Amino acid sequence: MWWLRVKDLFYSRFTAGAGGIASVLVLLVLALMLYWSSEPNHFDVREAALAHAGGDDQRIWPGVVTTSTLIDVVTTLLNKRGGYISNDIVPPGVLMDNMPNWEYGVLVQVRDLAKSLRNDMSRSQTQSTEDVDLSKAEPHFNYQNDAWILPSSESEYRAGREALERYLARLLNENDQNAQFYARADNLRDWLALVEKRLGSMSQRLSASVGQERLNVDLGGPVAAAGSTDERAEISVKTPWLEIDDVFYEARGTCWALLHFLRAAENDFGGVLANKNALVSLKQIIRELEGTQATVWSPMILNGTGFGFVANHSLVMASYISRANAAVIDLRRLLEQG
Repeated sequence: MWWLRVKDLFYSRFTAGAGGIASVLVLLVLALMLYWSSEPNHFDVREAALAHAGGDDQRIWPGVVTTSTLIDVVTTLLNKRGGYISNDIVPPGVLMDNMPNWEYGVLVQVRDLAKSLRNDMSRSQTQSTEDVDLSKAEPHFNYQNDAWILPSSESEYRAGREALERYLARLLNENDQNAQFYARADNLRDWLALVEKRLGSMSQRLSASVGQERLNVDLGGPVAAAGSTDERAEISVKTPWLEIDDVFYEARGTCWALLHFLRAAENDFGGVLANKNALVSLKQIIRELEGTQATVWSPMILNGTGFGFVANHSLVMASYISRANAAVIDLRRLLEQG
């Protein structure tokens, strides 16, 4: 019958058209995933601070570079390719995991520096009053990283950035005596203590990609030390196979943010570091962390054994971070005793 032939023709063309549209959508999603997975470039912290100061180099006094760098790192986190992806609920963001883990690594460093800025760097002593804007900024950055509504993570982080911008504006105003930044050795040392713990933990997590039987040294030291529960003398540590690339990209994000913050500290704490003969130690930490930002040429994060035929990208990253962590420990010792 003629109407059956028309029906079959219509159905075949509709099916072909729907298949073509689906193929185009799939290719578009894959292209966006590839485009959004590109990590942001590094920026010059001194030039960024000059932009915030209206191009006046004379206004780059202690605290300006650190605060402006923190603001610009948050801005990059929110405005990079694809925007903030960790809380996406639709493709392609919901299908991605490497970039959200990179974002989380950056966010952890933002939280640590915001905490140190609020509790230490902006206060002259423990009994001094905390800065009104910094006390508002830090809680915003500690909001959960994957909330998409009521309120979204982005809106909270933008509110934290706005509080930092108000603090920076007051800091740049030489007539405002309420906004302060104290470039002292103890303040830098306290922030580096946070950095030290983050890098130590990250190094251990990266090393666990191949699996290890480790001796439990949690209670090493004082004989009377005790934990809340009994623990085994040996513990097995291994990162699940599906989480290896997650840890790797979290480390990449951590080091990306930390590189900018350390370069800012080199500007703001330059006099203290020079006085302690510790400037070269900070530069060495930066040099080690720069190695973590090299281009990853492999389409996937390889997880070969330590001395096996296939490379292990996690162990390479752990090597750079471990050396940086050791240098941070030495730098803190210099700041305390130098």
